[in-house]
Amino acid sequence: MDYIHIDNLRFNGKHGVYDNERRGEQEFLVSLKIGFNTKKAGKSDNLNDTLDYQEAKNAVADVISGESHYLVERLAEDIAQAILEDTRIVSVEVTIKKTAVWDNGVPGVTIVRSNI
Repeated sequence: MDYIHIDNLRFNGKHGVYDNERRGEQEFLVSLKIGFNTKKAGKSDNLNDTLDYQEAKNAVADVISGESHYLVERLAEDIAQAILEDTRIVSVEVTIKKTAVWDNGVPGVTIVRSNI
């Protein structure tokens, strides 16, 4: 399996369980590992034969700036579903970290979903 990586996307949103997390925006760090057959693109050198990174980045931005969620698990699910709308994608691993929650440590979640 081939993988396309997009690491350390930074977006602000209002997601969390506690009032202070939902009152003001906080930073979310998102990384994607997308299972995608890159063989055709590797031969053709044509963007139409692969995943456009910008479209994936835009999908993440849309989810984070959209409806507020209590849990990062739900946020990750919505991001995974948005990425998997491209039926050429076999799987997606979504990692979300909440960088501003604690002074010591960074909580987060990683999920793996597939189109299989």
